[in-house]
Amino acid sequence: MTILEVQNLGKIYMGRFGANQVKALANVSFSVEKGEYVAIMGESGSGKTTLLNLLAAFDKPTSGKVLLEGRDLAAIQEEELAAFRRDSLGFVFQDFNLLDTFNLRDNIFLPLVLAGKGYVEMAERLQPIARKMGITDILNKYPYEVSGGQKQRAAVARAVITAPRLLLADEPTGALDSRSSDGLMDLFSELNREGQTILMVTHSTKAASHAGRVIFIRDGELFHQIYRGDATNEQMYQKIADTLTLLATGGDGHE
Repeated sequence: MTILEVQNLGKIYMGRFGANQVKALANVSFSVEKGEYVAIMGESGSGKTTLLNLLAAFDKPTSGKVLLEGRDLAAIQEEELAAFRRDSLGFVFQDFNLLDTFNLRDNIFLPLVLAGKGYVEMAERLQPIARKMGITDILNKYPYEVSGGQKQRAAVARAVITAPRLLLADEPTGALDSRSSDGLMDLFSELNREGQTILMVTHSTKAASHAGRVIFIRDGELFHQIYRGDATNEQMYQKIADTLTLLATGGDGHE
């Protein structure tokens, strides 16, 4: 079942007074099946962040469509958007986006509080997720009292506690050391095995090697795609590294 469909997506940003046009994305098309784990890679300025913002309905395309379970995100009314994102999408960011004045438990509860859920239901939802994330014993601590890896695990817990249709991750290992990064990617793989659909933007070849498919963007256009098939993480890593070399040297990609 197709959960996300990107159709001929384009985004042009206008300079001041309409003088200059910057083409951030052009004619990008791909789909994501329910339960897939997809990584998006590309050099800085390639359009990855623009693409993620359009998928999250933080921005609207100049052309084309983004359909989540058949619903055109650009057609959702502004007053509905916040609730739609909260109920349908989970977000994991490089800088965690946790509130320092809330302990980890209350940070994780936040989307459920905004959705009007009661404490008993929130606590029941949190218990198995906190166990999976390995943060049960630090829920009363504040973000400034825990490590980067623990903060990111709390951020993932907050993202998945609403049971989102799609988990979007923007450079989730970018602020982590290698050990915490490895742990987080193992966690993402586990979530995916349990059925969570994940789409992750990353610069990290190692992080991307955990995905089932890697989409490469160059100059705002789809450059190449790699499917895992039966490849190991190590073999996937090498395939990604080879494609990134091609990307950097200006070679031709084949979808």
